[in-house]
Amino acid sequence: MTKQVDPISLQVIGGALHSIAEQMGNVLYRMSYSSIIRESQDLGAGLFDRDYNTLCESDSTPMHIGSLPGYLRGIEKTVPLDAWKPGDCVIHNHPYYGASHSPDIGIIMPVFFEGELVGFSANTAHHVDIGAATPGLVIDIPDVFAEGMLLNGLKLFNEGVRNEALWKYIRDNTRVPSLVMGDLEAQLASAELGVQRFIQLMQTYGKDTVLQATKQLMDYTEAMLRREIAKIPDGDYVAEGFLDDDGRNRGVTLPLKVTVRVRGDGVEVDTTGSSPQVPTAFNVPFDGSTKVACFFAFRALLLDTYTHAEYIPQNEGSFRPVKVTSPLGSIFNPISPAAAEARFSQIQRLVDLIIKALAPVLPDKCTAGNAAVLSFAAYSGIRPSGDYWVFLEVNEAAMGGRPFSDGPDTVEELMRNTRNNPLEDLGMHLPLICDRYEVRDDVPPGAGKFRGGAGVVKSQRYLTPGFMTHESDRNEDAPWGIFGGKPGHGSKVELRNDAAGTVSYQPAKFSGLRTNVGDVITYYSPVGGGYGDPLEREPRKVLDDVLDGFITVDHARDDYGVVLGEVDDGYGWALDDKATQTLRAEMAR
Repeated sequence: MTKQVDPISLQVIGGALHSIAEQMGNVLYRMSYSSIIRESQDLGAGLFDRDYNTLCESDSTPMHIGSLPGYLRGIEKTVPLDAWKPGDCVIHNHPYYGASHSPDIGIIMPVFFEGELVGFSANTAHHVDIGAATPGLVIDIPDVFAEGMLLNGLKLFNEGVRNEALWKYIRDNTRVPSLVMGDLEAQLASAELGVQRFIQLMQTYGKDTVLQATKQLMDYTEAMLRREIAKIPDGDYVAEGFLDDDGRNRGVTLPLKVTVRVRGDGVEVDTTGSSPQVPTAFNVPFDGSTKVACFFAFRALLLDTYTHAEYIPQNEGSFRPVKVTSPLGSIFNPISPAAAEARFSQIQRLVDLIIKALAPVLPDKCTAGNAAVLSFAAYSGIRPSGDYWVFLEVNEAAMGGRPFSDGPDTVEELMRNTRNNPLEDLGMHLPLICDRYEVRDDVPPGAGKFRGGAGVVKSQRYLTPGFMTHESDRNEDAPWGIFGGKPGHGSKVELRNDAAGTVSYQPAKFSGLRTNVGDVITYYSPVGGGYGDPLEREPRKVLDDVLDGFITVDHARDDYGVVLGEVDDGYGWALDDKATQTLRAEMAR
């Protein structure tokens, strides 16, 4: 019987593992060339045992690290365990072999200790362009082969020897080779650091002690999540919504349905009833994305680090109590060769629907409707030299009202956790100018005792002719209000050219739009729904929202029953307490 690791050593080894993952993530984003990794930190890194269990993860995008076990299991079909050698390095991005989607390229290195394969060091990052049908992002394409390079468990290094033919293939099949090759080098440095640190950890504490500690830490995290799930009453909890369209067939909405089955200390998420797979890239890889979204939802709801006094190791244990079921051939489990690159808005909505389904039994942990979408914009063009420029931008949105506070404004909510790109960086490197970047003010946040978050509005102006692809959703289905709160508002995309005097509105997702000099693309993100009865909101908070420009005086009266009077005090408005009490009493009746 293996000797149990004592609690103090367990805590020390757990902290060391997390530190290793953080160092790996830091190396990756600091050494990268493209802004989507270098600034937005669209990446994940960690260590894994030889059974592909997550041992630790970087504090970056939840989507990435949760998907890496899927990468490893997909790679096993090409590189079985007994085929790994010291000095090997595998590259992988195939969505039907565990990858989250094709632009998220994984780099995996084996960890050998005293001649024995003990685990893996791995990371994944979103690459600017992998040679797909349109620059940067793809939506309206016929199959997975139009997504660009599919790298299915290929060795970049074989026992330390660089595979020059594969490097050349990658370099020759991207529109921006300097960025992609530089980012790959950063991934190599990150994975190599993980190998070295994992070996050093075993040299310090002994292989058996470290591996036993990882098992105990995973068991501990699993037990913590099961303890929280067991507090939820057994039952089937259902929520539904819809997506705007598939990016080709306009006006045809796609149904979404989530059933959360709680039984004892385990839970199943079943997406039966959601849309069949679609003929565009608006599908979701099951292992690399659908399952990860469900894992994330329960960890975020039940094991949030900031609401627990106990130490919560971030590892495979948080995945084990959650079963995911999606019918084969559905949008959440497509059949190859269906394209599956544009998958993020769907998994955002999946998380949001899980929250909605569980709100009646977890009222103190759930939010009102979040933006639960992704505005992923690919701006591109060709320089006078004939070289491409490609820029990927993730736009912020908003969360719904919360049990004890307003929804955060202009944030990367739910599964995203990426950072915005500095406008100075944009202006220095690309022929784009940001004309507007501020809090959305054309619609109010969802009213409630705790209002929804306000969205963002961003305008980018082309200085040269170019192209644009936009991957998003939720122009049509506004974030929901809860417990008497009012819904928020959906998104919109405006295309304007002041010189030409033209204005038009685009669907949430479009592919390969040709742009002219002076074209301005403006994205208005969704705003969150409200939590609780708006008539219970403190009147002074309503006044603050008026003074801050979140809502108008009319909204204050109509949504909150708060009456404001004009005053000459430098602010312009003040509460009329008596009129507010009278109006609220009338509205309550």
